[in-house]
This record gives sequence, C-alpha cells and structure tokens, in this order.
Amino acid sequence: MLGSGLIGMFYTMSLHQQRGKDRVHHIYSRREDRAKAFAEKWGIPRYSTDMAEAINDPETDVVVIGLPNNLHRQAIELAAAAGKAVLCTKPLAMNGTEALELLQTVEKTGVFHGYLEDLAYTPKTLKAVDAVRKGALGQITWTRSREAHPGPHSDWFWDSKQSGGGAIIDVGCHCIEIGRNFMGKNNRPLEVMCWADTLVKPIDAEDNAIGLIKYESGAIAQFEVSWTYRGGMDLRDEVAGTEGTLRIDHFTHTGYELFTAVGMGDYVGEKVESEKGWMFPVGDEVNALGYNHMFEDMLESLDAGKQPMESFYDGYVVNAIMDACYRSAKSHQWEKVELPIWRGGDEPVAKIGFKEYDENHLYLKEEKMPDGRKKLILKNKTSGEIVEKIV
Repeated sequence: MLGSGLIGMFYTMSLHQQRGKDRVHHIYSRREDRAKAFAEKWGIPRYSTDMAEAINDPETDVVVIGLPNNLHRQAIELAAAAGKAVLCTKPLAMNGTEALELLQTVEKTGVFHGYLEDLAYTPKTLKAVDAVRKGALGQITWTRSREAHPGPHSDWFWDSKQSGGGAIIDVGCHCIEIGRNFMGKNNRPLEVMCWADTLVKPIDAEDNAIGLIKYESGAIAQFEVSWTYRGGMDLRDEVAGTEGTLRIDHFTHTGYELFTAVGMGDYVGEKVESEKGWMFPVGDEVNALGYNHMFEDMLESLDAGKQPMESFYDGYVVNAIMDACYRSAKSHQWEKVELPIWRGGDEPVAKIGFKEYDENHLYLKEEKMPDGRKKLILKNKTSGEIVEKIV
C-alpha cells in the first residue's frame, strides 16, 4: 500500500474485510511516523519511507497506489519494472499525455493494471448500469453526475503543482467515468464545453466547475463539481433515455436519519461537517462508496487472468476528457477530446434517432387523458404536419 492518508485507509479497510485472504503486507508513507502508526493500526507487518523498497519486497504481489497525483508516475513505473500488478487510484495521471505513457508502460511490461474508480462500483451504480445495459431506459440521451463537498482532506489537493488542477481533476474524474459507464464505453467522447472558476477558496485552481461532454451517439453527459458546497458530500447521478429515467442519491439520503442535540462523539462519514442536528449516516461507508466491489473485481480479475471493469485505459480516456475540459474553460468554446488511442470496439455506435409509429408517421408522444382515452402526437413523414390521434 503506497500512501497512508484517507484513501489508503479506505483501501486497507476494504481489503482486510472483503475477501479474507488478502492483506496489506507493506505500507509506504513519506513520513516514518505516519507509516509506523498506520502499520500498528491495521496490523501490517512492514512499513517504510522508501517506495522502491515497498514495491520490490518479495512478499509484495500487488502494488496499490493511494498517493498524491504527481507521484503516480514514479510508483507505476517502479511497479511495472518490478513486474508487479499495479492498481492506481483516480485520476490515473496529471494529464492525458502522461496517462497514455503510463498505459503504454504497463502494457509493454505485461503487468496487470487496474484503475481504482470506486464510484463506478457502488452497489447502486452497478445495478443501475445493469438496468441500462438490459435496455430498461432505451437509448441513453443524457446523464448527469454531481459530486460536491466542502473540499479535500489533505494539503496536496489544494496545490495544483502536486494535483494537476482543482475540483475537475479531483472529483470530475469520478463523474466522467460514471457517465461513460452509462453511455457505454464503445461510445466515443467527441468534444467538451466546460465552465470552471475559483469562487471561494484562495487557490490557483478551480473550486467549482460544470461540464458537458458530447458523445458519438449524440448523447450528452453533464457533470457538476464543487469544493465549496456546505453540508457534507452530495453524490448524485441521473440518467435519461428514450424509454425511461433513473436517479441515484448516494450520500444525502441514505435511508438512515438521525437527530442529536449532544453530538455523535465519533466519526460520522466522509466530508460530514457537523455531528449535531439532523444527519444521514451511511451504514457501511466503504461498501456504499464502492470500495468492496472494486477490489473484488480487481483481485478476482487478477486471479482469472482477465482485464477488470476499470483499467488504465479507462483512466487514460478520463484524463483526456479532463484535458479538454481545462482547455474549454479557458477558451469558452467546445474543445475536441484528443484520444491518440481509441479502443471503442468494432460495432458502430447507434445514433439517437426518431421513433416510427407507422409507415407514414413519426412518434412524438402518447398520453392518457382524464376520461381514459389515449392521445397520440404524431408527425407526418411527407408533409411534416403535427397531428393528434385519439385511441
């Protein structure tokens, strides 16, 4: 485990409680006191402040990266050179160019690689994606993913030299990959329109952003991110299709509501700002945030010799989309998503199109009237006339 911060803790909690046979054997931290404390807390036999030592430990089979963004490259290159399977937290890299180089590095050495995008693995998201793939919503026309909270938990996030950006690269990567899973990963992202600004925090990066990503099918994925949202963490997803819609709320309405006038006296949940008043605790946080299902997929895929649901290729695509977002935020124009390598598959992507009612008419809408009749709104293919039909 490379990194002893919040994400390293979440990863360790999930690994130690999930499959049972997997354990963190060696913890690396840049500070010895933190490495030692982490090892004692989680029963880890070895700790060090030497990244290469941790990776090259003969007992290390899998390298899990939970480090600041500017250290991902060093860690991935060391793991690949050592022939170790490597799992990297989001975002994969500081930018799309670096992400492509890291993808090529792991593929050249042939090591197993996984992109640790936990919010693509939440139980609600997996079930929703399954419904979409089974056609429950018809053709997807629009997705919206939102992550907003009061800001990151560690100092390096706020320094763009270490992080590569602000709210977009921190949490926009989550929203973008969630949208890709709903859109279908063979659906190529074409261009981006993005607004980003620094509204509240005295930093040289964006603390709020909104983006639109246009896909080959014609569908639009929307993301909203904020580091200035008060009241905890707002994680929501919406998907609209020609035959249905779905909405997911991960953290603000958990089904567990609690009021306390005296306080919890303990940790409530990630990014929760208060321990008094009305709160909505999460029953099993690492499971609700997708860590359990993510590591199950990663390690089962490693055992089976197959590619996981989220690989470095996915991380590279996300980085490329974020690069376009940053360009658009500066130019105030639509910017092309630059993807030197695209592996969308051999099947052409179905474009969103009009639905036929019969050989002479296109379908617009149907509605049940108060008297029980059904009204259809149709368009004549030849004349273009909009007509009503009562059934």
